[in-house]
Amino acid sequence: MMISTKKIICAISGGSDSDVMLDICWRCDQNNKIDYVWYDTGLEYQATKDHLRFLEAKYGVTIIHKKAIKSIPYSCKNFGEPFLNKRVSDYMQRLQRNGFKWEDEDFDTLYQRYPHCKTALGWWCNAHQSDAFNIRRNKWLKEFLVTNPPQFKISFNCCEYAKKKVVKSLIKEGKYDLNIFGIRKAEGGVRATAHKSCFDRREDGCDDYKPLFWYSNDDKQEYEVHFGITHSECYSKYGLKRTGCAGCPYGRDFEYELQIIQNYEPRLFVGVNNIFGKSYEYTRRYKEFCKEQNNCK
Repeated sequence: MMISTKKIICAISGGSDSDVMLDICWRCDQNNKIDYVWYDTGLEYQATKDHLRFLEAKYGVTIIHKKAIKSIPYSCKNFGEPFLNKRVSDYMQRLQRNGFKWEDEDFDTLYQRYPHCKTALGWWCNAHQSDAFNIRRNKWLKEFLVTNPPQFKISFNCCEYAKKKVVKSLIKEGKYDLNIFGIRKAEGGVRATAHKSCFDRREDGCDDYKPLFWYSNDDKQEYEVHFGITHSECYSKYGLKRTGCAGCPYGRDFEYELQIIQNYEPRLFVGVNNIFGKSYEYTRRYKEFCKEQNNCK
């Protein structure tokens, strides 16, 4: 893999999977072809930033800091806040852009009213073949939205401008022909299920390689013990099970994460509540609605 490529870029997040991936790449990169990059979303743990400096010293590498095209605080203020998950946020954003009234009507009726919103209406009406693209994938969500229409803008653009578009731009500018990043199939979720293998050929000339794709949790733990991998204080001190954009509303345990942030990084706690506050409250209302509906059954 290293011999057939000329320029390689590797995304370092400061998370536990990323730590293992960096160790693997460092051991294999005998010709120093890899450029390590950290994408600064504008909403990061101080513990993560400290860990990046530790990694640079440990491995003798430079981790390039690349700022977001538009930071997460900016995106949330101007485009909307993320809600529940990326797919839901995407479809809800499309519906809101078309002035959707959260009406419980059949697809044909709604398509006549909103002719420029076919895909999102298919999600709303459960018209897609796969339930992964239907609203019923999230239990009681449609019923909740009909009775509790959102009063704030919802968007998944924070991910687009903080990471995805930055990666594409950097790959093009640097003329890289291999992009390495840390996705494990065992993690599940949209990111993991979007890929079928550890290696993907791309038409743009920059292929994707995911060294940890087939690693189980046990495989990862065995590697960590054998090679003495040290993780950031987000794990060893704070007790977090995942890191990423601090306080992201997509996290299943965002309430627990908020408690951790309040305890260890209080200034960041104020920040995430200012940025994601409406989404937090809306998610809490949705979860309470689900409990009420389940109790009625």
